[in-house]
Amino acid sequence: MSALRSRAEPGQAWLAGGWQVRLATLVTDRGPRLHVRGGAGYLDIAEAAGDARLASLGYVLRAGAPAMDAIRAVQADEGDEFEAGSFGPAVPAPGRILCLGLNYEDHALEGGRAVPTWPDAFVRGADSVLGPYADLVKPALTDRFDYEGELGVVIGAGGRYLDADKALDAVAGYVVLNDASARDWQRAGSQWTAGKNFEGSMPIGPELVTTDEVDVSDLALTTVLNGEVMQSARTSQMIVDVPSAIEFFSSFTRLRPGDVIATGTPAGVGFARQPPVWLQPGDVIEVTVEGVGTISNRVVAEEGDRSDWRWRPRNVRESGL
Repeated sequence: MSALRSRAEPGQAWLAGGWQVRLATLVTDRGPRLHVRGGAGYLDIAEAAGDARLASLGYVLRAGAPAMDAIRAVQADEGDEFEAGSFGPAVPAPGRILCLGLNYEDHALEGGRAVPTWPDAFVRGADSVLGPYADLVKPALTDRFDYEGELGVVIGAGGRYLDADKALDAVAGYVVLNDASARDWQRAGSQWTAGKNFEGSMPIGPELVTTDEVDVSDLALTTVLNGEVMQSARTSQMIVDVPSAIEFFSSFTRLRPGDVIATGTPAGVGFARQPPVWLQPGDVIEVTVEGVGTISNRVVAEEGDRSDWRWRPRNVRESGL
């Protein structure tokens, strides 16, 4: 599998000069607004810089270096402290979430699959994102709600045919995410789309961490359920590493600012355990990527009775992918 890995070094092109910064979208009385971690607390960028456009991560990613220079000019100032519930999705409106499945050898094997020699890819929609500390709603239409701790890559520059050796130049930063999955929906058909796209099923955050703040080539990734470690791996165990993933996706689609790449989950997911472990209301699921951050979500039941809804998978096997 070594052909799927690269020799890329952390890039600086999108940052135009290189600087360490952590961006968070925080919900205020004026709505969601982009903040930067300042000398203390979090600083409202648009307010500090006097430019209303800087309230949106989408604008900052599209604008590139000029917007980043404006942020750098104010980031040393002191900001405000915020409660966990104020954190919105670190990427509130991704154009697309391009996902790699089976990107760790041990995860493929635990699901009864051969180790892939070609990337398994699928897409999530923008409405599947959720705040890093928000309640994670267990859909009423699934009995097999599972967790998948992952590293996420946020695109800054984008483009087509991005060579792996320079692919990190296109990256704005990194996030932690949980690719929570309805396994019965995932397995009911031959495609994974339905099981991977329930509304608000992918917590993402807590911050967007720039590429010069952290080198993601070999970081610890841990998922903890109710205090018990369920997944423990390193990003160096990916079959397709981050630069190669960017190269792969840019082969067939133009990556754009604000796109997110979910890089896959390691072994230890709930469906592969004996007996299987499914997320239930009251559970607390946490995902940590070393140097990037931790997201933590309480599982709650979806409101309303959907017991008579026609579209619900039946007689789907519990194990395997």
